[in-house]
Amino acid sequence: MPSSDWFSALLRPELAGLTAYAPAPVPAGSVRLDANESPWALPPEARASLSAALARVELHRYPDVRATALREAIASAEGVHPDSLVLGCGSDEVIGLLLNALAAPRPGAEHAAVLFPTPTFVMYRQTALSLGMRPYGVALDEGFDLALDPLREQLRLHRPNVVFLASPNNPTGTLFSRDRLESVLSETRDALVVFDEAYAAFSGVRYGDLCERFPHAARLQTLSKVGLAALRVGWAILPPGLAAAVEKVRQPYNLNALSQAAAAHCLTELRPEVDAAVQRVVAERARVEALLLAMDGLEVTPSAANFWWIAVPDSAARVSASMRERGVVVRSFHAHGGAFTRRLRITVGTPSENDRMLAALRASL
Repeated sequence: MPSSDWFSALLRPELAGLTAYAPAPVPAGSVRLDANESPWALPPEARASLSAALARVELHRYPDVRATALREAIASAEGVHPDSLVLGCGSDEVIGLLLNALAAPRPGAEHAAVLFPTPTFVMYRQTALSLGMRPYGVALDEGFDLALDPLREQLRLHRPNVVFLASPNNPTGTLFSRDRLESVLSETRDALVVFDEAYAAFSGVRYGDLCERFPHAARLQTLSKVGLAALRVGWAILPPGLAAAVEKVRQPYNLNALSQAAAAHCLTELRPEVDAAVQRVVAERARVEALLLAMDGLEVTPSAANFWWIAVPDSAARVSASMRERGVVVRSFHAHGGAFTRRLRITVGTPSENDRMLAALRASL
């Protein structure tokens, strides 16, 4: 009989350095401000309109393999050709599709490389490792902007296939300087540079103009942060030739029919409601950020996203645990060590949720 771990010799060795994503359970009645979700559901009238649209979905049929209606809605909203889009189950899957398609090692290299600043979205590293690629992080400068000299050095050393630049960045909430982004584009002519615009709705800054000027640039977008996280819909805007190549590694029917219909309806008929929720988040961000800045002992990074990146006086682990006991769940980065032992990321909530967060934070400092 084979042993219970007979498969261990067959696993990709990189998996030893990974852990499965398993967020901690949230106690009942708690305010959840750790996941960068929108705090507002669609209003009742909009939900009724969406329900009617979903009732027309033919559940006994396979989904539209091309997600035609959704594809056209995105293309119209972004002013791009429908054939430039690759759609996936959230931007997580799209990251995997991009890396899977662009995984050929450079001449003389054993593995393809992926480059990104740190700290940033964890799925760049996670996905690269899971596909046998080599991820390389480059620390941001003291202002949480791109550190160009170290970045140039890593570009030269590793010649990455893909460079991910999330702006606004998660978890810092900062926008990278436009001139530094252009420098990266100018120095990576043979690599795909992906601008992750997951939080762009809250900053008003997008990078379509750079993608028009630089044919090796792309944009990554998602509906998860603007009130539609449950749909799990994301996409990349790519040069059409690259999009056609990436489509070859996309699984058929990767977007279910209900998500397609709901996303298309929200991007067209319900777009005003979605945009209104974003503006409410922006207004709350400004209100609460002023109150955070007035708190003694806090370091608050001005945010262009839907969360705040703050440093507490001593231990983020202690403060987050204390806030959790008071019914407010935030994200602590203490496990990353170093300067991150004092760092918290707090999602913008509703006014009442934010007031409860502020009270819990004050009591926990």
